[in-house]
Amino acid sequence: MYLKYRGNTYERRENLKNKKILIIIGLILLVFVFLLIFKDKLLKIMYPKTYSEIVTIYEEEYGVEENLIYAVIKAESNFKINAVSNRGALGLMQLMEETASDVAKKANIDIDFENIKEELLNPGNNINIGTKYLSQLLEKYKNKEVALAAYNAGIGTVDKWIEEGTIKEDGSDIEKIPYKETNNYVRKILRDYNIYEKLYS
Repeated sequence: MYLKYRGNTYERRENLKNKKILIIIGLILLVFVFLLIFKDKLLKIMYPKTYSEIVTIYEEEYGVEENLIYAVIKAESNFKINAVSNRGALGLMQLMEETASDVAKKANIDIDFENIKEELLNPGNNINIGTKYLSQLLEKYKNKEVALAAYNAGIGTVDKWIEEGTIKEDGSDIEKIPYKETNNYVRKILRDYNIYEKLYS
C-alpha cells in the first residue's frame, strides 16, 4: 500500500512537472508569435521619427540623409529635448556651445548668440545647426564613418588619426578607431542608421 502511494505521488509530481514544461513552452511560443506579428511596431517605438517636420526641412536644405540624422539624435540624446551631457553638450544632437556658435555664424543661422544655451535646447535650432555641422563633416571626409568619428571626437583628433595612419580616410577600418567611446559611437550610429533604413523603407 505504501509503495502504491509513493508511486501515485511520484506520478502526480511527474504530471505536474510536465504540465509546467508545457505551459512554459506555450508561453514562449506566444511571445515568439507576438514578436513576429508586432516586431515592426515595437521597433518603430524604439526607433521613432520624432521631430520629422524639422528633420525634413534640414535634411533637404543640407543634403543629409534623414535616417542618419535620426540615428545621430537617437545615439546622442534619445530624442530628449533638454539633454545635457557631463561635458556640456546640449540638446537633441548634443552640440557644444563653441562648435555650434562657430557653425551658426559661418552658415548665417539666425540665433541669439548671447543666449546660446537656451537656443540649443530649442529643437528647431539644434537640428538646424547639428545637421549643418554633420553636412560639413560629410563634405570634408566623403563618408559616414569618418564624419561620425569627427562628430564625436572632433575634427582635429580625427585629422591626426588619418595623418598618422591610425585610421584610413575612406572609413574602411573604423574598428581601428583608438578611442573606445568613439569606436562604439560610430558602430552604434551605423547600426541604428541601418535599422532606420530597413524599418522605414
